[in-house]
Amino acid sequence: MKDKINSLVSELFGVDVDAVLTRPDPKFGDYSTNVAMQLAKPLGQSPRDIADKLADKLRTDGGFNEVVVAGPGFINFRVSARSLSDSLPSNWTDNYGENNDGAGKTVVVEYPSPNMAKPYSVGHLRPGNQGWAAKRLMEATGWKVITDNHLGDYGAPFGIWVVGFLKFSSEDALDQDGVYELGRVYIETKKALSDEKERGESELADQVQEWLIKLENGDHEAVKYSQKFNQISLEHIHKVMERLKISTEYELGEAFFAPLGKQAIEKLLETGVAVKNPDNSIIVPLDEFGIDVPLLVQKSNGAALYATSDLATILYREENWHPDRVIYAVGSEQQFYFTQLFAMAKKLGITTELIHLWFGFIDQLNDDGTREKMSSRKGVVLMEELLDKAEAKAREVVAGRDISGDDINKIALGAVKFSDFTADRRTNILFDWDSIFALSGFSGPYVQYAAVRVNKIIRDGGEVTKDFGEYDFESEKSLIVKLLDYPDVVRLSARDLEPHKIANFLYELSRELNRFYENTRVLDAEQSEKSARIDILDKVSFVFNHGLSLLGIEVPSEM
Repeated sequence: MKDKINSLVSELFGVDVDAVLTRPDPKFGDYSTNVAMQLAKPLGQSPRDIADKLADKLRTDGGFNEVVVAGPGFINFRVSARSLSDSLPSNWTDNYGENNDGAGKTVVVEYPSPNMAKPYSVGHLRPGNQGWAAKRLMEATGWKVITDNHLGDYGAPFGIWVVGFLKFSSEDALDQDGVYELGRVYIETKKALSDEKERGESELADQVQEWLIKLENGDHEAVKYSQKFNQISLEHIHKVMERLKISTEYELGEAFFAPLGKQAIEKLLETGVAVKNPDNSIIVPLDEFGIDVPLLVQKSNGAALYATSDLATILYREENWHPDRVIYAVGSEQQFYFTQLFAMAKKLGITTELIHLWFGFIDQLNDDGTREKMSSRKGVVLMEELLDKAEAKAREVVAGRDISGDDINKIALGAVKFSDFTADRRTNILFDWDSIFALSGFSGPYVQYAAVRVNKIIRDGGEVTKDFGEYDFESEKSLIVKLLDYPDVVRLSARDLEPHKIANFLYELSRELNRFYENTRVLDAEQSEKSARIDILDKVSFVFNHGLSLLGIEVPSEM
């Protein structure tokens, strides 16, 4: 259709154009173009006059069923369902929906990057989901993707864990409860530090810094504690990530990069990029980027910071992976920090595209109906507890049916993950158990059920032919148009890093499918009609599987 419009524009007006097709309200047409408004200025004619001339030509030479000029110069047109269905095979491939926009380019995607020595919390649900979706979208658009779990295994938290362990815990307690004991110790120590500060004392705080300096200097006992806590944490993190069905190729944490960061800071001082303050702290001024607050890259006592390891991370990736783009899946509260970090990278002459893939908080409903950020005061915040509860809810949804444990897990995880993509990632999402498991709304189980249902019809249909005779495909037209939309949805979702567009498309496809079932027979239809309909449903099934996989969600075999 675009080629036909472009060709007729060239024939009528002697100019080359790349027409843009959009989908109007169905009552106005199947497709619409504003190409006349694109041409008005270069041609020096009114858009309406251009649209009228082009519409006349489209009516005679375009092969469209109906062509109507609307408003100042929009052209709306309808296309026969049969011609649309005939266009599907010519576009269809084993990787339908994908493209090579990023061919020859490398992207690093960093996620979920949890902190060590405390349990994997709900706070890292969105980094994992959004990071994984970014990875899949980049893969679907031809990029070479490198994934890295940038573990929080360094810095002040390490000192807190050691001091807390020595003061509030024991080897027996650690052996029994593992990372959950470390999490309890961390919280208790943070409270003790806060109480100490209120008293105007600093004994524990000083010990925390001492342990951190010991670790940086390679002290044997400090390294031993670090390795012990890391082993416990990594086993837990890997277990949770396996349940979430996410993974990364690399796990280069802050401990790996901090020593490299110290070396990089020395070079920044030598070149004048960094400045040492009178108290011996080191900063990178960013005034030339309109940022008044300099980036602190080293404390006055020589201790490293997030910026220290992040500086080294950027340099390491540049030297070893040569990425064209790096995507950091980190929450909205870090926006200013990443603005500083990316400005520092530019100051160093780094031209790699650095993207902060930020997102809002996970909210929950209070008893009075108001929303607030999910917190430990209000119930589940540990990821394993949330997943356990999700699986229990999934069992309730399928109660009375013979559903395998594997399918229950797919439904549970699908509900949790899909809830992350029901709105633009930059908004806060409401985690409400009833809505995320609803079988009649914008939810993962609703879309999964549509996919399961279409798969069952395909199975029950048995062998079908590709001989559709003169069948007109009018009953399937809405489904065909949605299928033809899918490649553009993937392209835009990847371009803007907005996976919610995929979720919204799949929800709309589910609704179209339900409307189709209400009005159309499939299994007991005449043979050519049955074959034609199952052929379309087979393509719908493919798109469900492909689209959900981009969100990290699987289709159950039964629901």
